[in-house]
Amino acid sequence: MIVHTTPDRFAAMRSFYVDVLGLHPRSDRERFVNFEFGEQRLTVTVHSDLDGESTDPLHLMINLATDDIEGDYEAAMARGARSLRPPEMEPWGGIVATLADPDGNIVQLLATPEPP
Repeated sequence: MIVHTTPDRFAAMRSFYVDVLGLHPRSDRERFVNFEFGEQRLTVTVHSDLDGESTDPLHLMINLATDDIEGDYEAAMARGARSLRPPEMEPWGGIVATLADPDGNIVQLLATPEPP
């Protein structure tokens, strides 16, 4: 997944994913940072045709699977994350916590149920 942002917002976006969510960059260059989170990959980079925050954050939801949703959520909150929803059980058996990144994009921590 690629999340685009503006040049002036890139530092805040990078800081959110590195310092708040605690993701470790696998590639980190000027205006580009890429993360590996388990088997998932996420890139945050600059796009010249954007201006400001996301105007409709529901168009994009970043789901990061975790085995420790409570711990990851609490760590993100301690580092200044903006919570939209604390971890809650879903009717399908998983647990979801919802955060917002500095551009207003939805970031969900997702714990899926163990298979029967």
